[in-house]
Amino acid sequence: MSSNRALKKAKYMLRFMPDKMYIQLYYFAHFRRLADLKNPKTFNEKLNWLKLHDHNALYTRLVDKYEVKEYVAPIIGEEYIIPTLGVWDHFDEIDFDALPNQFVLKCTHDSEGLVIVKDKSKLDKEAAKKKIEEALKYQFYYIGREWPYKNVKPRIIAEKYMEDHVDGELRDYKFFCFDGEPKAMFIASDRSKDATKFDYYDLDFNHLTIKQHYPNAGEVRKPVTFEKMIELSKILSKGIPHVRVDFYEVDERVYFGELTFYHFSGFMPFQPDEWDRVFGDWLKLPEDNQ
Repeated sequence: MSSNRALKKAKYMLRFMPDKMYIQLYYFAHFRRLADLKNPKTFNEKLNWLKLHDHNALYTRLVDKYEVKEYVAPIIGEEYIIPTLGVWDHFDEIDFDALPNQFVLKCTHDSEGLVIVKDKSKLDKEAAKKKIEEALKYQFYYIGREWPYKNVKPRIIAEKYMEDHVDGELRDYKFFCFDGEPKAMFIASDRSKDATKFDYYDLDFNHLTIKQHYPNAGEVRKPVTFEKMIELSKILSKGIPHVRVDFYEVDERVYFGELTFYHFSGFMPFQPDEWDRVFGDWLKLPEDNQ
């Protein structure tokens, strides 16, 4: 069993534990201190405060990889949405004959049930089924106590396969937004090589001295649609204390990716750690606005 799978199972075994206790346990494991959840100041502390206190019913729809498209499309336009090819409750319901040669399978309720198919004739259906059905067993909420996932229905969707021929990979462009104001972003690259890099930038595309979990690639090409991404992220994050708005650029066209409420589930230190406070200062909790 891989270390990631073993850790996921260990976390799931603790689903009996109250949210606050669980959050403090895993916060201490990463930071070697407890989170100040009464008067949070850092970004990671505030993310965990939001898990416990900001239970907007809309968020459940926004983290569902199928439902969020129907929410976002009327707001920014259908042209920014990656086409959905099908949605199913069980793997055996999928009609592979009806799917194109290239597509992507995803679970609607988590980030691990992912199968990328570049050539349908070479797809190992048994391996795909095992991976997808394993993901469907878990309620993602229990892994990080991210409240919006608590009531997401586990399903499978197929999406159009997307690849950027400029960079030769599908890079993620992820914008940290605070009530309609993006403040910083990062680019995830080299994921297809299993050598993921994260590079952080301000909104003038100056490289920031931030590392979290993954190394920097150094300098990464500025996307052609950078300004459009900023514009769309402002629209989609308005009225939400904090959400990360994720995009792709495919052959100089921007596509919506997903909305993420808890970057690294609020359990990932910054290097250098002063950035945790900088991001925390940007995040105004709901009670701060009363």
